[in-house]
Amino acid sequence: MSLSYCKLPNRAVLKIEGEDRLDFLQGLISNDINKVTATDGIYAAFLTPQGKFLCDFFIAQENDALLLDIDAEAMPAFKKKLMMYKLRANVAIADVSAQYDVFAAFGDKTTQSGVFADPRLEEAGYRAILPNGQDIENAEPVPFETYELMRIQLGLPDGGRDMTVEKSILLENGFDELHGVDWNKGCYMGQELTARTKYRALIRKRLFPVMIEGDLPAPGTEITSGDKVVGEIHSGIQNMALATLKLDALDDELSANGAKLTPKKPDWMILPESA
Repeated sequence: MSLSYCKLPNRAVLKIEGEDRLDFLQGLISNDINKVTATDGIYAAFLTPQGKFLCDFFIAQENDALLLDIDAEAMPAFKKKLMMYKLRANVAIADVSAQYDVFAAFGDKTTQSGVFADPRLEEAGYRAILPNGQDIENAEPVPFETYELMRIQLGLPDGGRDMTVEKSILLENGFDELHGVDWNKGCYMGQELTARTKYRALIRKRLFPVMIEGDLPAPGTEITSGDKVVGEIHSGIQNMALATLKLDALDDELSANGAKLTPKKPDWMILPESA
């Protein structure tokens, strides 16, 4: 298998510098910032104080700075929140999207500087935040749609399109299995609800890939079982989509706007035995 890559047009880049950058982020994000190295990145989320989703992102290291790969539409509000929490911390926060491109790569292995293994799942390949004009070396470009189909088949959420701001819960969207939460770090924004959801087994719905027979429903379309609403369609392409589904409806006959849906549980996903 050769190495393929594509530029991700829906991503922005924030740079965080300053001697307090690690401590500053550690108290705000769901993962352990100390796992970020020159060769390894992390996947994490920023939550409301009540533990509800605001945005997700990847964090990589560039010299003495941190680079955050984040949904472009979510970036302005996230940057504003960071500036609000900055207080007296010695950090500088800048939108550097005009200076960098964000890439996904998959297939053969690569050791290129600035390219790191996707921390969510080995099958997802690599992420990269590279200066403008620099591409993934020894790799063939493919359309964004090629990566998008692979992402959806693997069941990987794109928070900007597959999760609902101030409503979604991390563990309903795979953040535990996909290494987006660290259970041993200190306190962070929204930790209490996230921990309670895990240890009290309060998960009643999950984000699933679904195969579609019929026309691809638009994002936001309700999924029904008989006359009951049991879920919602999110991002989709060709005959696949990601959908939030109630666990007790997985064996039902499901439809959305006339299309028949069949959930496909990813190998990495861990469900309660009752589901």
